[in-house]
Amino acid sequence: MRFKNAIFLLTALLLQPIFSAFAHDSHKGLHHWEIPSQDPDRIILTFHGDPATSRAVNWRTDNSITSAVAEIAEATVNSKFQSSAVSFDAQTEPFDLGEHKGNAPLVVHNHSVIFKNLKPETSYLYRVGDGRKYWSEWIQFKTAKSSYGKSQFVYFGDAQNDVLEHWSRVIRMAYKTAPDASFAVHAGDLINIAHRDHEWAQWFKAGGFLHSQWTAIPVAGNHEFMPPGKGIPRKLSIQWRPQFTLPVVDHLDASLHETVYTVDYQDIRIIVLNSNEKQEQQTKYLESQLKNCSAKWKIVTCHHSVFSPAKGRDFKFARQNWKPLFDKYEVDLVLNGHDHTYARGHVPTRTSEEDSNKLGTIYVTSVSGPKQYGLDKKQIETYKSQGYRSDKTAEQTQFFQVITIEDDTLSYVAYTVLGDEYDRATIKKNFASGEKSLID
Repeated sequence: MRFKNAIFLLTALLLQPIFSAFAHDSHKGLHHWEIPSQDPDRIILTFHGDPATSRAVNWRTDNSITSAVAEIAEATVNSKFQSSAVSFDAQTEPFDLGEHKGNAPLVVHNHSVIFKNLKPETSYLYRVGDGRKYWSEWIQFKTAKSSYGKSQFVYFGDAQNDVLEHWSRVIRMAYKTAPDASFAVHAGDLINIAHRDHEWAQWFKAGGFLHSQWTAIPVAGNHEFMPPGKGIPRKLSIQWRPQFTLPVVDHLDASLHETVYTVDYQDIRIIVLNSNEKQEQQTKYLESQLKNCSAKWKIVTCHHSVFSPAKGRDFKFARQNWKPLFDKYEVDLVLNGHDHTYARGHVPTRTSEEDSNKLGTIYVTSVSGPKQYGLDKKQIETYKSQGYRSDKTAEQTQFFQVITIEDDTLSYVAYTVLGDEYDRATIKKNFASGEKSLID
């Protein structure tokens, strides 16, 4: 045995310069925070299953980690929780970054676990690693209640450009403003070039531990859909499915899997749509999710703005096909991005040919990154014919939004990147009658 070990060690020493040269070549031009290692990085929580009893976690390592695990335990006031931690074997997926020629020629390993059978309204600690030497820190989150209760989340419009340089302060200010938020909606265009790993590395570094603590609801934007190479049709970012574990709606086309899904969180139904493709197929799904819904609050998010406030933008399909469903099934809030401006408006309930003072749906378009467009006020005026009333607009400003739901009230607040309140709207709802009023 010692002789064999000596041969193995000698071989490893002789080959080490070759391995080092190869690694150095594949890492050429990368920042240290882009280079995968045996230590877990890009850790992110997502919803998969009932938020009261489950969570999904994804992370990445280099390809030397072929077997990985995640451990989870109920949080305690000291470190003794570790002795009662339960281990989950991870699903490991080799992923070739070189599928997109703009990336370094690296094969990395993405790992994923779905935590199941958790207790509702309970604080948990989890960590991920190889089960032996290479571990993340212990990270804390709390499961949802199994019934209605106070909820708070953060919503970001497009981060997209210069994410590490200019978006990091937005998500950090959001955390400072709403540290108790349970999850974050990222309404598309998380990055600029769909398959470029350097940009995904920026997004993960900018969010840091927040991605592993705030459960993410990622929405696919148009910049998550690009050709991976010359002459190849555009496709969803090659990183999307390896790095996010999201619900799969089996009866939808496979190309829509993990981009169209529903999250039911404490009697709030959040429907995520993919506004980039196969919209007609999603219309049937949208109606089924609204028609068969008893949730107290209904929220829809997709990337493209239903009432586009920026010049040259027009998501006519949504206004013709999705808005009638929002009206019919009394959707409370629609959250969009894409237009790199800020606009909040609402649609009153129609009584025959006249608008009443009863609230229908609030529509918001926002941007969190540095890329900014100007408002098209004339275009916004044209939406009056479709029942849309503009309430507040802005341009050349980076925002984040905090939504708090408690009792019969939904409170929406938009903050600038400086942490100053810019806009506020409150919906008060009678759950028995369904009637709502808007309080500015």
